[in-house]
Amino acid sequence: MLLTITYENDGEDTRDLGFLLHKNPERAQQFELSFGKAYVFYPEVSENRTTAALLLDIDPIDLARGKQGSTEGGLFDYVNDRPYASTSFMSTAIVRVFGTAMSGRCDKRPELAKKPLKLTAALSAVKDNGDEDLAHELFEPLGYEVSTERTLLDDGFPGWGRSPYIDLTVSGTVRLCDMLDHLYVLIPVFDKQKHYFIQEDEIHKLLSHGEGWLAGHPYRDKIAQRYFSAKRSYARRAIDKLLEDEGAGPAAENGGNGGSDEQKVRSPLNTLRMEAVKAEVLKSGASSVIDLGCGECRLTSLLLNEPKIKKVTACDVSVSVLEKAAQRLKLDRMEPYRRSKLDLMQASLTYKDDRFAGYDCACVVEVIEHIDPSRLGAFERAVFEFAGPQTVILTTPNREYNVNYEHMKENSLRHGDHRFEWDRGEFREWCERVCKEFGYSCEISGIGEIDPDHGTPTQMGVFTKNG
Repeated sequence: MLLTITYENDGEDTRDLGFLLHKNPERAQQFELSFGKAYVFYPEVSENRTTAALLLDIDPIDLARGKQGSTEGGLFDYVNDRPYASTSFMSTAIVRVFGTAMSGRCDKRPELAKKPLKLTAALSAVKDNGDEDLAHELFEPLGYEVSTERTLLDDGFPGWGRSPYIDLTVSGTVRLCDMLDHLYVLIPVFDKQKHYFIQEDEIHKLLSHGEGWLAGHPYRDKIAQRYFSAKRSYARRAIDKLLEDEGAGPAAENGGNGGSDEQKVRSPLNTLRMEAVKAEVLKSGASSVIDLGCGECRLTSLLLNEPKIKKVTACDVSVSVLEKAAQRLKLDRMEPYRRSKLDLMQASLTYKDDRFAGYDCACVVEVIEHIDPSRLGAFERAVFEFAGPQTVILTTPNREYNVNYEHMKENSLRHGDHRFEWDRGEFREWCERVCKEFGYSCEISGIGEIDPDHGTPTQMGVFTKNG
């Protein structure tokens, strides 16, 4: 199995890749691993383009002999793809051979280690079992351009069909340490098999190497479930920890206290809400989005992962909320391609602000109910008249659904800061008036579990500018 990493000229001498990897381009190196040998060498070295290669040489006989539970003479033990496909063996080799580079340390070129570089990684024989979308789902949200090549299983026997393996190439402007972390985590996700016994410390490995990017990955759950395919409980624990770190867990939602029934189930409902809004943003074709009343920036984080979205602005009236959002987003350690798309803005939604203008889409998620009814007119003008984006996506609670929350008092609101909550008829009337007054059309839908009498807990309006 073979991994190559190519550094192309972006104003630097690409031969410095040797410093970053801590491997001398002028000589080949050999490393003894528990399952075979690894070799590092450089097929090409020049000022403009340098490629480092990691080659694994695994003896299938030694693998079978060392396999716990193997039976003498068992054909499967000796005939399998483990020595040839890029699997967890490659991930283990990456962390063993390039461990210092993964940490981001480079004493001789520290400034280069921190800088996004024009890098391309190529992996041979990645087993995706014919899932054409998998490579794109895993790597494109991280900002990579992805290409794959698949051949027939055997050219001499075309009837056997296409190979379950691909040659994978990912290219992007990214720090070397980040690319290595991405490869380390995602390579075993393809065929879901690991060559070693999975123990609890594997959760820490996933979270450590996924820090700063995995929590916000749109396929986070799929990655964790395939990474721990043989230990589903570990996958659930890893996902819970990622949600907690992202500020989406119950403690983060409820401030660590009890809260109402709606608050206690807010995490799954909030996830549904954010995914629904993100889907509408993508459906609209927007390339620039402003998240008005961004709060903890959960939606902002999701949108930053979408390659088609080039600019995201998170806006909130509270400076302290924005400061906490910056910490949660790990702004100081955010990958450069995501950081370049993001702006944070302090502003009130009830005043005209020229900075709101120029975006394809505005999202107002669970915000309008916090505005005093006497200021709704100012909010409407600020968003629909002065900013006037092509698309406005707005969500708000459905008051009718509150009867499903057992411990809520009659006629109470779901949150102490809510100024009002609309029932479905009131929301529809408001949407129709806004459309008539500001030249929009609107589609209304619900988010969350449907009650046959009271609808869904969240109602959503997607406004599209006429003409």
